[in-house]
Amino acid sequence: MSRIPRRYAVHLHMSGGQTETVHFSTLEAFQQWYGGVLTASAPDAFVNVPIGDMEDEYLVVRPNGVIGIHVEPKFNALDE
Repeated sequence: MSRIPRRYAVHLHMSGGQTETVHFSTLEAFQQWYGGVLTASAPDAFVNVPIGDMEDEYLVVRPNGVIGIHVEPKFNALDE
């Protein structure tokens, strides 16, 4: 029996050494955001990163400031 992740934690590693974590409900939602916003925007323009379950709240980053992304499936029923 395969498990299905409840959501995905996306860790954005920034050029200044910070790591920010945001959540997406599905992998497809992350892929749509990544392909439509992060890679399609100008490298020095600000883009909105949805924080997760909170509506109308965003993390604002520049695409050239993101040097790495780690996508982690979350299977637990309770928030950490």
